[in-house]
Amino acid sequence: MQRANNNLSKGVGLSNRQLRVAELVRRSISDILTKNELYEDALTNVPITVSEVRCSSDLKLAMVFVLPLGGKNAQEVVKSLAKHKSAIRKILGKNLNLKFVPDLRFIEDETFDQMDKTSKLLQNPTVRRDILN
Repeated sequence: MQRANNNLSKGVGLSNRQLRVAELVRRSISDILTKNELYEDALTNVPITVSEVRCSSDLKLAMVFVLPLGGKNAQEVVKSLAKHKSAIRKILGKNLNLKFVPDLRFIEDETFDQMDKTSKLLQNPTVRRDILN
């Protein structure tokens, strides 16, 4: 009997544990950013949305998708979060009851831009006509 390999790159569904840990990490990072527990100029007074966290199959790596409100200075915010990932991991270790705190990789979330492009495309008269027919 072959063991199922839940790897993000292969497109196989995620396990319940991966989903549960990812949601715990997402909520905790959101709380950290809301409470301003990090002292960085690029992160102060900037509301940041943590839209999704994806964990690897061994739960040692977490990709955190973030976007500042309005989408301005997104690269600067991602760089600042990446610079302070050790402090964030330390706070996560205190807040979460996990054997290993995953290594964090911060990535700019582009799904909102993709949704805007899709809605603009659907508003195009030729596309609207094709949909209705």
